[in-house]
Order: sequence, then structure tokens, then C-alpha cells
Amino acid sequence: MVILITGASHTGKTRLAQSLLEAYKYPYLSLDHLKMGLIRSGNTCLTVEDDEGLTDYLWPIVREMIKTAIENRQNLVVEGCYVPFDWEKDLDAQYLPFIRYICLAMTDDYIDKHFGEIRGHSCDIESRMDDSFCTVEQLKRDNRMYREGCARYGNPAVLIDGDYEGTMERVLSDCASLIIGRMEH
Repeated sequence: MVILITGASHTGKTRLAQSLLEAYKYPYLSLDHLKMGLIRSGNTCLTVEDDEGLTDYLWPIVREMIKTAIENRQNLVVEGCYVPFDWEKDLDAQYLPFIRYICLAMTDDYIDKHFGEIRGHSCDIESRMDDSFCTVEQLKRDNRMYREGCARYGNPAVLIDGDYEGTMERVLSDCASLIIGRMEH
């Protein structure tokens, strides 16, 4: 089983991946780690600011890693914002039953009401060296892009609109049901 976790910055992608690792021993691949390894090693001229270019660059690599994990009947969580909305078109139908796509997206209202909390939790799992880009308007723009992208391509989006903890518990519970169901077969 491969679980793709994507969404805007600060939505809890890494937290969810870490929870799956701790609860079910599912290893996870951080696309941010892969990105930084490729950038720092000089294997790409892209920079951390090149989001669209990074998606185009990373996805073919990640896609093949996903296929390899499925072919080897291995579990993997892939976490990061560099998963294209049309990800399914790049995978043969034989792989799709083994992939669960999760996109976390906050509503504008949630961001308005909880911006301080969102910023306050930004280093819960990973240390952010520079979080100055995180403004109310930037978060709204980014989350709107994910909500619209999911709608455009028919992908489900987990909307964070009120009870963040409850929403994350529900997503983790849904993943647990999926994982346990797979283990029983």
C-alpha cells in the first residue's frame, strides 16, 4: 500500500506521515528531503523557489519509486507538495488499487480564525529555517490552489475547516482502516 499525502504548506502532511510511521511502521519518503538532497548535491539547477519545476522534476522519480514499492508488495507513505494533481495519468491501472491519495487543504475561514495556531505548530515535526513566507494571504492562496486542483482533477480533498485535531484523527482512522483491511487480505 502506498499512501500519497499532499497539500499546501502548514497543513500537517509531515505530521500525518510521522503518525503513520509511528503507529503502523509505514516508512515515509519526504519529498522535501529528496528535493533538498538533489539541490544541495548539485544534481539539479532548480532552487527551493521553483515549485512547478520541482514537481515536474521529482514526480517521474517518485512515480517509479511508487511502482517499485507496489511491485515488491511494500508499504510506503510519500509526503510532500510535489505530487501533481493529474498523478493518476502516469500510472497504469494495475497500480491504482494500491494507492491512497490524501490532499490536506484548509479553508480561508479556518486560516483567518487559526493563523496564530498554524504558525505556532510549524516546527512540530520538522525545523523550518525560514517561515517568513507564511502569511495569511499566502496560506489562503496555496490552500485555494490545492482545493481547486483537486476539484479540477476529481481528487478528494480533506478540508480543514473547524476541528483540526478531529479532522486529523479522522484521516488517521481512515488510513488505519485501509491498512488493517490490507493486512487481513
